[in-house]
Amino acid sequence: MARTEYYDDPDAPKPNSLVVAASAVVTDDRGRILLQRRRDNDLWALPGGGMDMAESLPGTAVREVMEETGYDVEITGLVGTYTDPRHIIAYSNGEVRRQFNVCFRARIVGGSLTVSDESTEVRFVEPSELDALPMHHTQRLRLQHFLEDRPRPYLG
Repeated sequence: MARTEYYDDPDAPKPNSLVVAASAVVTDDRGRILLQRRRDNDLWALPGGGMDMAESLPGTAVREVMEETGYDVEITGLVGTYTDPRHIIAYSNGEVRRQFNVCFRARIVGGSLTVSDESTEVRFVEPSELDALPMHHTQRLRLQHFLEDRPRPYLG
């Protein structure tokens, strides 16, 4: 299923759903950040996805990281909350969503690197390489807030 992301675009379709989601900034012992290249839009992104009814948000982040990267992680903190109504995601099946995303910090506690059917590539990226990767503005914002090592989470 194809995915198109809009940001502050007056021509974006109107949302027909609101999705609660979690993502995680996972780093290795060298400070590199775990990213996936999404199959649905060919952009680099943090692992993450929608929360199931029986889950907590931290549990969602742990599950999504495992499903999308093969790593088992432990949540260690909060990067921020991201609820910008100017960000609209449209899917080829007709869903047009606004997404409420909570982005966590996490560390690897097990597993091994795997590429899921949702991605074409998964790898650790040096922070200095981030600007060269094709990535949506909202992903860059989460990474910027993580790299700023803020004393308090971003609330937006």
